[in-house]
Amino acid sequence: MVGPEVLGEQLPFEERITLDNWAHRNISIDAYKEIHRLSLKDNERFWLSIARELDWFTPPTKILEGGDHPHVYKWFADGLLNLSYLCVDRHVRTWRRNKVAMYWEGEPVDQKNRPLETRTITYGDLHSNVNRIAYAMKHELNLKKGDRIAVYMPMVPELPMTLLAAARIGVTFTVIFSGFSPEALASRISDMRAKVVFTADGGYRRGRVVDLIGNIKRSVHIYDDWDGVVVLERLRDNQNSDYGIEGSVTFRELLDKVPVNAYVEPERLESTWPLYVLYTSGTTGKPKGIIHDNGGYAVIVHANMKWLFDLRDDDVYWCTGDIGWATGHSYVLFGPPMMGATMVMYEGALDHPSPERWWEIIERYRVSVFFTAPTAVRTLMKYGDEPVKRHDLSSLRIMHTIGEPINPSAWRWFFNVVGGSRCPVGSVWGMTETGGILICHTPGSYLIPMKPGTNGLPMLGIDADVVDENGNSVPPGMKGYLVIKRPFPGMPGPPTGMLNDPENYFSIYFKRFGVFYTGDYAVKDADGYIWVLGRADEVLKVAGHRLGTYELESCLVSHPAVAEASVVGVPDELKGEVPAVFVVLKEGYQKSRELKSELKSWIGDNFGRIAEPKYVFLVSKLPKTRSGKIMRRLIKAVLLRRELGDVSTLEDEAAVEEIREAYSSLIEEIER
Repeated sequence: MVGPEVLGEQLPFEERITLDNWAHRNISIDAYKEIHRLSLKDNERFWLSIARELDWFTPPTKILEGGDHPHVYKWFADGLLNLSYLCVDRHVRTWRRNKVAMYWEGEPVDQKNRPLETRTITYGDLHSNVNRIAYAMKHELNLKKGDRIAVYMPMVPELPMTLLAAARIGVTFTVIFSGFSPEALASRISDMRAKVVFTADGGYRRGRVVDLIGNIKRSVHIYDDWDGVVVLERLRDNQNSDYGIEGSVTFRELLDKVPVNAYVEPERLESTWPLYVLYTSGTTGKPKGIIHDNGGYAVIVHANMKWLFDLRDDDVYWCTGDIGWATGHSYVLFGPPMMGATMVMYEGALDHPSPERWWEIIERYRVSVFFTAPTAVRTLMKYGDEPVKRHDLSSLRIMHTIGEPINPSAWRWFFNVVGGSRCPVGSVWGMTETGGILICHTPGSYLIPMKPGTNGLPMLGIDADVVDENGNSVPPGMKGYLVIKRPFPGMPGPPTGMLNDPENYFSIYFKRFGVFYTGDYAVKDADGYIWVLGRADEVLKVAGHRLGTYELESCLVSHPAVAEASVVGVPDELKGEVPAVFVVLKEGYQKSRELKSELKSWIGDNFGRIAEPKYVFLVSKLPKTRSGKIMRRLIKAVLLRRELGDVSTLEDEAAVEEIREAYSSLIEEIER
């Protein structure tokens, strides 16, 4: 039996934050639970009422139907709508035409660390650009409803413009993160059977140029069954528009043929029409192409933006996620413009050229609603408080994190130092497969106590539970498997849930329990809050005891010297498996044998002697995906001397090499 105390420490009542100043509806947590109960009692009508808050060309009367494959559902099947219309057209017909839709900032800076490139784009500008690109797609590239494209671009405004243009004409797209290798790029384009690829000649990341067009050229040797390549000229010093790819054309050449006032009528798309395909991050194996529809997806994103972020017309919203990932699709590309919000979009790395970059951006644009990842919080936390305190962050009023569980100590630093002890901080849960957030603190909608480290309660309309091996609900405080017991808008859509692989879709997500299985380990506390403990396949079995990696990592991060930690299991003749831990230290702390011994004892004292690690490694960085998730399987592969497998999502190979060298040095020392 475990409770919140296992995840770090007991949380006194005074640390639960009541959201009087931020609540839309001043109701108690008990009242929320009663509303949630009612939302499940008549679940389909509840979601229909939320759907009808959107602007449909033809409002739906149908709610939920089965699809052609098991557990592939059709939401609002007789409704017609268009995401591009929801994000652009409905705003330009109001006063928001001249409202700022986006503040964009490139990564390069001058000698005084001031950004060299900034753009301010209104909703009128967005409407004009989206229509011109859509016109070029239809009349110059001969794209039509039902075609597919792949988009491989940096975080520049032309990226969301291109995707909104595709959505406008019913072209299904896949976004491929701009850091992917030629092999990963080709496999996704091939699986998608993309007709046209949109890319750029390069982008900037940590002061270096990412050679996007070079990767496209190298991927041609693996897959070249496309009709053309459209290249955005991102690099200022590039005067060569001949990229050596047959059928390539630049954005400039393409748009030069388009009337300045071009307009393309938005397609009236079926709610079940495939909007996009997004490949999972690949932390546990071969990426899977998840299909998301138009209508159900729009409804879950609308509900998230309304309930979680409490966006107001005077807000400046910033989600730091890349559009190449699920978070960027829902909370950069579609969510903010659906609400008519002003958002910030930044091209580069969080700590380039200094760890103050994000705080400078918040101060510069007066960001009020901030959404980021726990790993980013931990990375910036290691630099200490001073880089934050040098900037005026008083504009912030709501903050959330997503991507993996946030340790209580990181939560407190985020709340106290970044938020000035006044902003509610939520740690929300969702997946590429869910399309949106399903478990959360929602300060924008109701009064609810915060608990550091938890993900919160299931969102209205979401039937989430923690079950045992047999699918039975477990009592509060007992670990189990996180499942979603009812279909929900935003889940993988028609026709097959997973592109080209409906059998695997059923096998991965529904075969085990008969309901949607998330693959995560979790615990529900006595108040009904869900604590997601990480992937169920990231559990150690030490002398018969099952220990979650997140629990041990939270214990380590609560040590004053530790900024980040990763735990994996290694074989042991006596105990079967024992923990090996990798730790990144905060600024000001030095590597030493004494500190390693102290960290071993820390786990024993604060978690339990059974969990004391066999090895402690002090490293400068951990291997992560480009979305910030720690790739524990790569660490384990190094320790077990196995092949690394798919590394297409790995951000920095040097992190793996450092672990390999540290482990090799240890083995040599033991052998001596």
